[in-house]
Amino acid sequence: MDDLIKYRLSSAKEKLNSAKVLLEAGLYKDSVGRSYYAIFSAIRAVLAVRQVDFSKHAGVIVYFQKEFIKTEVFDKKYSKYLQQAFQIRNSCDYDDFFIVSKQDAEEQYIRATEMLTVIEEYIGQSRN
Repeated sequence: MDDLIKYRLSSAKEKLNSAKVLLEAGLYKDSVGRSYYAIFSAIRAVLAVRQVDFSKHAGVIVYFQKEFIKTEVFDKKYSKYLQQAFQIRNSCDYDDFFIVSKQDAEEQYIRATEMLTVIEEYIGQSRN
């Protein structure tokens, strides 16, 4: 299981790096998408600690909210970060004429960076 956790964290870091590159290139919609997937991959790493996974994004999100936010393992603000990242990513991917500002993309990148840091700390503590 440790390999899966490491793989998912590595994947989250790679996606976060991609979000930064895309942000710097002015590709804000794609940057937002990578920021969301960085969060999502990091959350799946948390779920791997408990040997839990789901085939759909909604399942991952609902479980994380129920088992880690409502129980105050993670601060409630991360619920908001996750929900907003999911919504904006969906809008970027599926809504015609949806505009993402540089500020929006920067905010998503900053939030994804913060969540990845907090999740890595949690995983480090839970494995000791």
